Parts: sequence; C-alpha cells; structure tokens
Amino acid sequence: MILAIDIGNTNIVIGCIEGRECIFVERLSTVRTKTELEYAIDIKSVLDIYHIRRTDLEGGIISSVVPQITTVAKLAVEKILKKEVLVVGAGIKTGLNIRIDNPAQLGSDLVVDSVAAIAEYEAPLLVFDMGTANTVCVIDKDKNYIGGMIYPGIGVSLDSLTSKASQLGGISLEAPGHIVGKNTAECMKSGIIYSAAASIDGIIDRLRDEIGGRITVIATGGLAKKIIPYCRRDIILDDNLLLKGLSVIYRKNRK
Repeated sequence: MILAIDIGNTNIVIGCIEGRECIFVERLSTVRTKTELEYAIDIKSVLDIYHIRRTDLEGGIISSVVPQITTVAKLAVEKILKKEVLVVGAGIKTGLNIRIDNPAQLGSDLVVDSVAAIAEYEAPLLVFDMGTANTVCVIDKDKNYIGGMIYPGIGVSLDSLTSKASQLGGISLEAPGHIVGKNTAECMKSGIIYSAAASIDGIIDRLRDEIGGRITVIATGGLAKKIIPYCRRDIILDDNLLLKGLSVIYRKNRK
C-alpha cells in the first residue's frame, strides 16, 4: 500500500492505494503558512481515522502545483513514513511522451492525470480536471500528450461574479430544479452550473473536430461531480484519477 498526495491550490487530496484500489480518499485545505509538523499531524490524523499504520505503507508519492509547500509536505510525510518520498517532477520516470513547445512547463497534475488516463482508458483521450482552474489534457491515438487548455474554474468564476456585482450574494453550487431561474439565487445557480456544462460540451465538440474520430472523455477534480451530470456528451467521471496516476508513477520509479 502507498500513500498518494495531490497538492492543489485549494485542497490537498490524500489517499492510500493498494494495487489498483483506492482504500480511501480525503481532502484537506491547502494552507501555505502551515509548518512541516502541522502538516504531519494533519496527515497522520487522516491515516489514524482509517486505521492505517506506518508499517502498512511501503512508500509515498506527492504531486504538487503549489511550490511554496511542496518541500514542507514532503518532509511532513517523511516524518511519518520514516523513508524518502517521491515528488513528481524532474528526474521522475512517467512514461508520458509530451509533445508541446516546452515539456518542462507541463504541470505535475496534468502529467499525472494523463498517465492515469492512458493506463485505464482507450486513446485518444480528453481529460478534464475541474478545480481552482479547469484544465483539459489532449492525448492522441498514439498516447502522446499533444497539448491542452486552461481556463477559470467554477469557484473562480463565481467569486468574480459576486465580488463585481454588489447585489449578488454567495450561493451553493447546486443546480436548481429548472434551467429558467425564478429568483436571483436560482438564476445564479442555473447560470453557473449550466454554462459550465455547456462549455464542456462545446470544448469536447471542438476538440473532437480537431482530432477527428471517436474520443474518450474523462472528468475528475473536486468540482467535476457538480457539473458533469448536466453535460450532454458522454463523459466518464473518475474522482480518483489523479491518485491512480500517482500509483502508476510510483511503480515505475520503485527501486
């Protein structure tokens, strides 16, 4: 069993993977000011809840898009496991053939998502990861990463809307019972949910036209389950995609 951790701008996803099975998945808030010890306590508490002992874990691997806390989190996990922890980045074998202008610029989360998608699903592939930012990975029929898209996440869009329009307050991300809103809150919910779903449908159509032929579409990330049910295209929802990718990369680098 391995400990897999994905550090995002808003949440830190923690899971234990045994073989191809996710034993558990939990989320912590990403706090840039926490110390190594504070993160160690948080992670250890999650492991204790699921009765996972240090001796049950053969190792750990981290993916991070928050450089300020990558090293802090690595040291925190090593404090718990008493062994070196892998961090996805330079020097790590992924098996992913990256065909973009500067492969070093590709975020570790996109690398891991792509590795997992290639391992589990039929190419060509589109992988939507919905978090603080929405990202799309495009993988061709030969399993090469050929590029993608980045655009504002749902939470960012909603925060911008409420901060710029003084008469609009905060809302929960739940679709109303009908598309046509009957009050301000319903109008905002409908606008956020259905515009996001329509955007995904439109992106799929355009990328399919560019790539040509059939294409497998996967969605993951903290907000995917809020939006994907309202999309009209065939999309596979895989909440644990990134953790599965971390497990694949761990096995490729196991000594």
